[in-house]
Amino acid sequence: MATANRLHTLLTQPQCALGVFLPAGVHQPDVQCRQLDHLAQSGADLFEIGLPCANPSLDGLLIRSAYHRALLKGDVIDRTVRAVAHAASLRPTVVMTYWEPVRRHGPEHLARLLADAGAAGMMIVDLPPDETLRWHHAAHTAGLSAPRLVPRATQDTDLPAAVDGASGWLYAPASTGYQGPLDLTALDTFTQRLRGASPLPVVSGVGISSPDLAARVAPLVDAVVIGTPIVQALLSDPAPAAAVTASFAQALHTRIGAALDA
Repeated sequence: MATANRLHTLLTQPQCALGVFLPAGVHQPDVQCRQLDHLAQSGADLFEIGLPCANPSLDGLLIRSAYHRALLKGDVIDRTVRAVAHAASLRPTVVMTYWEPVRRHGPEHLARLLADAGAAGMMIVDLPPDETLRWHHAAHTAGLSAPRLVPRATQDTDLPAAVDGASGWLYAPASTGYQGPLDLTALDTFTQRLRGASPLPVVSGVGISSPDLAARVAPLVDAVVIGTPIVQALLSDPAPAAAVTASFAQALHTRIGAALDA
């Protein structure tokens, strides 16, 4: 549980953490390790490693494309384990995936494999209700946290069931889609509802497309996770990804420093 404790310590600090999402297996393992090194040096406080899935229904076109490229290369589980092991040697690391690959490889087997690699937790974004108990038991037995994504449309009466058994964090999507403006007022209301339903830290991602937006979301949550801006850089030319990370980290720290001085 040491890795889960590192994650908890990070998410309970006063300063909002910066999480960086990276799909596993898009590049060769040695290249991906160098990418992770650069992202950590540029300000990433935690990593979210994506286990590729054939039908990532909640992701946008760019991440779908990245997963497709990774699947074509094969050895997805091995590449993901290697990415997790290196990422976890640098920062607290959580795996993000869908139920289909977890079901196919076996929840108990996959949980143990990723825990042994150093993962602090694993979030299954489309976890079926009738598989929740099995997954939570598998994660707990392996020593993994089991964060839960809670849809914005979840009613107050359904919140207790939505967060029941979750550990590590609750994930509050910043946007309900991948286009259009981000409604900060609605996100603020939602995060307050989540905090009323659970003592777990609240993490937000989806739609946080610029450093300015990240700085505006930061006061509402315990960590901001950026995905598309990083994946876009990695798919076109891996070199700028570190600079993109640094710009988000600077925006978060500047916003927090200004708030402390006020």
